[in-house]
Amino acid sequence: MRFLFRKIAVTILIAIGFAPLSLAQKSLSWQEVRDKFESANPSLQAGKIGIDESKASEITAYLRPNPTLGLAVDQINPFPGGPPHSPLGFLLTTASANYLHERAHKRELRRESAEDATKIAVSGQADLERNLIFNLRTAFVQILQGKAVLDLAKENLGYYDKVLSVNRDRYQAGAIAQVDLDRLELQRVQFESDLQSAEVNLRTAKIQLLTLLNDRTPVEQFDVSGPFDFLNQLSMLDDYRQSAMEARPDLKAAAQAVEKSKADHKLAIANGSTDPTFGVDVGRNPPIDQYFGVSVNVPLRIFDRNQGEKLRTQLDIDRNTKLAEAAKAQVFSDVDSAYAVLNSTIILLQPYKERYMPQAVRVRDTIAFSYQHGAASLLDFLDAEKGYRDVQLNYLNLVASYLTAASQLNLAVGREVIQ
Repeated sequence: MRFLFRKIAVTILIAIGFAPLSLAQKSLSWQEVRDKFESANPSLQAGKIGIDESKASEITAYLRPNPTLGLAVDQINPFPGGPPHSPLGFLLTTASANYLHERAHKRELRRESAEDATKIAVSGQADLERNLIFNLRTAFVQILQGKAVLDLAKENLGYYDKVLSVNRDRYQAGAIAQVDLDRLELQRVQFESDLQSAEVNLRTAKIQLLTLLNDRTPVEQFDVSGPFDFLNQLSMLDDYRQSAMEARPDLKAAAQAVEKSKADHKLAIANGSTDPTFGVDVGRNPPIDQYFGVSVNVPLRIFDRNQGEKLRTQLDIDRNTKLAEAAKAQVFSDVDSAYAVLNSTIILLQPYKERYMPQAVRVRDTIAFSYQHGAASLLDFLDAEKGYRDVQLNYLNLVASYLTAASQLNLAVGREVIQ
């Protein structure tokens, strides 16, 4: 029995020890974040429902007109006296059926217009996803930036604590004055402030990404991972322009709007044509009269030949053509601007990584060593420490700017050309 209790106690302790690990969630990669976003974001889900609604409109557009059925009973005489309407007192009963026949392929043209509207809805959904993916990528980059800045703040604070420990020993040995030690310890508040700011910024970025994912996971259990670096190579600008012309969904939607306006114009012309109504009727007044008849009713399109819609849809073709040209010009503008920003960021990053960052480390370590041995002043040491922090932080911000600019170029092109 004692052995059994001991085994249960060990099991409970192991469970308690691993409980925090079970609450932790593995870091999500960019592709995992994107897949989760596409399956859970309410705006995207609403857009997909809108596409289904547009497809349902295609069914309505292709429906035939309903026939009409009429039944009548005539020669009812509710008043006493006078000659009967029918010699034997029977009532006249009639039945009629009518059907409107649509000419000039109206149904087919309505369906074509509805199908074009569905194509525009699909392109609009793709454009919505393109813009939301940019927002998602921006939030993802902000988390990576927040993690990098937080690591830098922890590293700086740890390094400075070591410097403080050495200088406290120097103070105890009489190598530095009390005021110099106080100034060094007061400087630590800046590193603590950097650490707190980095933690808040990281938490805020995670909340923003969780909102886009429509995820209620606690912030402490949510994390992402990915490369926080830059590539110093870009393709030619014309390559990105060509890719944008092929991939931009808003450009496709503009071209599809032109096609839809052409279909609407054809439908307006067809609606100006005359649709006859064919009818058949049967009557019976037993036992004498029985008959069968047919009829055709043709509206006379004298005043209304749908002139207004014909003119409006013709003008709509011209309007949508101009809008398509404007969309094309906007695509080139977006690609050129994003390319210029990305290229400029790469130009700034290269000297930082190759020269400035190593120099900042050398200067900080050299001045710190010199100060500890009395060969440099306290002001020199504090300036060197501040310079190192500024260079490191500027580099991390530039990397984040590069990743954001890369996302902007992906947005301009319409697909991920830079991971």
